[in-house]
Amino acid sequence: MPRSLNSVASRARRKKIIKQAKGYFGRRKNVWTIAKNAVEKALSYAYRDRRNKKRSFRSLWIMRINAASRINGMSYSEFIAKAKSKNINLNRKVLADLAMNEPKAFKAIADKIK
Repeated sequence: MPRSLNSVASRARRKKIIKQAKGYFGRRKNVWTIAKNAVEKALSYAYRDRRNKKRSFRSLWIMRINAASRINGMSYSEFIAKAKSKNINLNRKVLADLAMNEPKAFKAIADKIK
């Protein structure tokens, strides 16, 4: 009995990786082994950085709230602690957006907290 090869599935697997490597520079886009390594590395970076993006946005929101709360005469930690004690349940994303785009509304919240 002759040896059986599943070249249809093998080719499809390789084509999928080469398609994912579209736009890469040099041999990374068209040489199978190099493209496979490049795509695997890129996917691992994408997985990691979807989580890092959340961290960096939270950090940005904290910086914006800190700057706005200092303009209103208190530090970030004071602002958050007093907001929690007064049951103001706005998350950092919303507070940062108010600080950037609606300074009067943020000032009203800060005055209510003081």
